[in-house]
Amino acid sequence: MIRRPPRSTLSSSSAASDVYKRQALILAFKEINLAVPSNIADTPLMNQYTSIKAKHPDAILLFRVGDFYETFDEDAVKASEILGITLTKRANGAASFVDLAGFPYHALDTYLPRLVRAGQRVAICEQLEDPRLTKKLVKRGITEMVTPGVSLNDNVLEHRENNFLACVHIDKTAAGVAFLDISTGEFLTAEGSFEYIDKLLNNFSPKEVLFERGKQKSFHALFGHKFFTYKLDDWIFTEDSAHDKLTRHFETLSLKGFGISGMKLGIVAAGAILQYLDVTQHHQVKHITSLARIEEDHYVWLDKFTIRNLELFQPIQEGGKAFIDIIDKTLSPMGSRLLKRWIALPLKDIHPINERLDVVGYFIQNPEPRAEVEEQIKNIGDLERIISKVAVGRITPREVIHIKNALSAINPVKELCNSSGEPVLKRIAEQLNPCPI
Repeated sequence: MIRRPPRSTLSSSSAASDVYKRQALILAFKEINLAVPSNIADTPLMNQYTSIKAKHPDAILLFRVGDFYETFDEDAVKASEILGITLTKRANGAASFVDLAGFPYHALDTYLPRLVRAGQRVAICEQLEDPRLTKKLVKRGITEMVTPGVSLNDNVLEHRENNFLACVHIDKTAAGVAFLDISTGEFLTAEGSFEYIDKLLNNFSPKEVLFERGKQKSFHALFGHKFFTYKLDDWIFTEDSAHDKLTRHFETLSLKGFGISGMKLGIVAAGAILQYLDVTQHHQVKHITSLARIEEDHYVWLDKFTIRNLELFQPIQEGGKAFIDIIDKTLSPMGSRLLKRWIALPLKDIHPINERLDVVGYFIQNPEPRAEVEEQIKNIGDLERIISKVAVGRITPREVIHIKNALSAINPVKELCNSSGEPVLKRIAEQLNPCPI
């Protein structure tokens, strides 16, 4: 009996129909013990899929066929297990039969986050032309690569925490590290002892960590196995390549303006991150406008055991509450992310600590300005991430209206800070730009 694929994977397009007809024919030949003809095993659609998959062998390829995203072979097995969708099984292990699992294209926002949070890299392959306007095989190509550390999808991102991608460059006695949140444009780098880099990784909690392909054993020996990692080719981790990549991105002749010109290991790590964005098809990155140096002397560095035992971000006991859950009363995702950063990186210098306390004291003693600022912050929302969407061309009409409302809310905050008489608030006011037309 010829088995028909489950209804959940069927597509209305002729290309999808060809796939299922091919499977039925393969099964028919197998069941009567005949060899499968090569013209059945190699259809134009499957040849197209194979050529695209070969460019991203380590990613689950979501292959758009009509109204469905299809996965094949090992990708189908992984997707069915993670997503709980039906898998069309291989017939008695016949090598020429293809495993299939798919879901409707309009369910992408439901299924994509589940794949990424399971630690999978996902390549999204779209139809690049209207199937109704061509009699040939529809042209297809990768439009986006989503990984745990590189995503602009609202359903993948946690709004109240950064989604850092990290890169570690390991040398003989020290290492460099860089952190990038592509959803906000924050880009940081540092270098130092292995112990220092380990503390940084635990403080920033990156969703994905890159390192040199030939140094996998060294990375795991130094920093453990807790991170989702990805290996890059060795040629990426050279100073010349990294320096050239960074200066071309920032359109500068040198890196002195960023205060990192002497940080060879940090520069290599930062340059490798930008190379990785090219690999993952993220070319619109003009919102990454600067590279900041993490100053080791400015902070109290907490190791992973201290972070865990103090329960700063995760409770030890199931059902318990972490420190951040108790004190985070922020009114915007931007404020929540900043608060987490402040907790992870406690200040060492007394002067900036007192400046923060002066601002807190002002708002405690002046409830009316505080209430006004709170109201305006609610209107501003997550301006940081929405602005990044503008740079990459992925903003929606509704989000454009949100930007308009957010910019309108900035001016009252600027005026209030200017009139407060508090020096720190006046400095903040100078940094606020409502972008008047």
